[in-house]
Amino acid sequence: MKKLLVYMKGYEKECILGPLFKLLEAGFDLTVPMVTAAIIDCGIANQDRDYIIRYGGILILLAIVGLTCSITAQYFAAKAAVGFAARLRHALFEHIESLSFAEIDQVGTSTLITRMTSDINQVQSGVNMALRLFLRSPFIVFGAMICAFFYDIKAALVFVVVIPLLALVIFGIMVVSMPLYKRVQGALDKVLGSTRENLTGVRVIRAFHREEEEEEEFCVENDFLAKAQLFVGKISALTNPVTYVMINMALVALLWIGGVRIDAGTLSQGQIIALINYLSQILVELVKLANTIVLSNKALACANRIESVMEIHSSLEMAGQEEDRRENRIKGQVIFENVSMCYQGALEPSVEKITFTADKGQTIGIIGGTGSGKSTLVHLIPRFYDVTEGFVKVDGKDVRSYDLEELRNKVGIVMQKAVLFKGTIRENLLWGNENASEEELQEALELSQSLEFVEKKENGIQSFVEQGGRNLSGGQRQRLTIARALVRKPEILIFDDSTSALDYATDAKLRGGLKSLSYSPTVFMVSQRTSSIRHADKIIVLEDGKVIGMGTHEELLENCQVYREIHQSQYQEENEKSIQN
Repeated sequence: MKKLLVYMKGYEKECILGPLFKLLEAGFDLTVPMVTAAIIDCGIANQDRDYIIRYGGILILLAIVGLTCSITAQYFAAKAAVGFAARLRHALFEHIESLSFAEIDQVGTSTLITRMTSDINQVQSGVNMALRLFLRSPFIVFGAMICAFFYDIKAALVFVVVIPLLALVIFGIMVVSMPLYKRVQGALDKVLGSTRENLTGVRVIRAFHREEEEEEEFCVENDFLAKAQLFVGKISALTNPVTYVMINMALVALLWIGGVRIDAGTLSQGQIIALINYLSQILVELVKLANTIVLSNKALACANRIESVMEIHSSLEMAGQEEDRRENRIKGQVIFENVSMCYQGALEPSVEKITFTADKGQTIGIIGGTGSGKSTLVHLIPRFYDVTEGFVKVDGKDVRSYDLEELRNKVGIVMQKAVLFKGTIRENLLWGNENASEEELQEALELSQSLEFVEKKENGIQSFVEQGGRNLSGGQRQRLTIARALVRKPEILIFDDSTSALDYATDAKLRGGLKSLSYSPTVFMVSQRTSSIRHADKIIVLEDGKVIGMGTHEELLENCQVYREIHQSQYQEENEKSIQN
């Protein structure tokens, strides 16, 4: 939690004024029993109506001033808490954005979402309560005890006994419940992860009729969360009844001692009423303090979870290697030198001992079975992951020597899963280049074979796209993501199996459009179809992360059995389809 307090910077004034006004309110509250005692002992006992009215007016004034102080304190506390949470959320999001895919895979998307939302909200509530009550409640408790000593020492001994016992109960419950709240938040992560997975894959679940199984799995996780919350809730719920019992026992003791002292003439009726009021204030404040501590436990547990994410350092560090000036003149060149890459926790590398060179303007086809390492290979170019061994060079410079923004500005990538964002088609295209002109947007749509269906829409390029592109077909989504990459006009274009939803005719037109690009980018085409890569300058065949063939389409048909088998199986399928049609 201490490391997160840096985000309170700029709210020092609110952090001081909030508790200060709460202490002022507490001071006025401690004055009320004294005024009440004076009214009883002097005003009512002497039947002095003017005295009662005068001191009654003082009570009203104390209430008004106390309410004003309370509202002011709440304003400053809320301002500091909300501002702190906003800064923390921004910093956490920025930190997550700086992490590589390796760290995000390790932590998990659902956990990061929980910490960005639920955890930060809990911390915000904890800070708000702490600024308002962590000073006020102890001040009232010890202030009431000190005031009691001014009236009668023997009666005040009740306060001396009951306050440590109450503190022992409250802090004991806090020690027990704090680790349990961490467990609850962990269970919440699992429920959120299951919910996210089911909502994302709802069509697959229905297609395979797995609704009942998924519901059962969700119920198991949800029941575990509910049981964990009930268990820690029961422990926390002990706070109020235990404190009430102890306070009521103290009240009985105070009434008994007070009655004896009144008979002896040592205490007046007004003073015993003041002592009872002070004891009631202690009860109320300790209950508030207990609730504050329970909330603070949650906030601390959540803060530790947030801090654990903030302490994760990106594995993408600058290598600071010297540039090869001769190679650096070749823009768009990509070199793999003996490259191997192993995911965290994996026993074997996903790609191993890969060496090749892609010169500017060349098209490199990459093909292989599922899990052969195709996506892993191309993700090393924009440095989504770091190599375990070897070097990946862009423009003759190790990608680890680049500033990430500079490197990724050179690369346009179309991911395997087509992702569009809520907004218009135009806004989605501008992700590639926010300064792109209308002519450049139209050119990108035309090259990606998207212009035909975009023009048919009522609002054209201003047509609305739902989150994830749900109102578009799979092929339309893929073509728009390709257009988004083309808008950037990058040195290197990567298509990570991003034409799988396109028919053969559209695929061929797209490849023809790429050949006509004036800036001649280096193109990496990952595909499962030999028809998509057969005209590539160089084709790399992968199997189990290793290169088992490299060359042109004709060379591989002659020399690589795996490639030949893939091509022949697809060629037969194409012939069968054409015969059926």
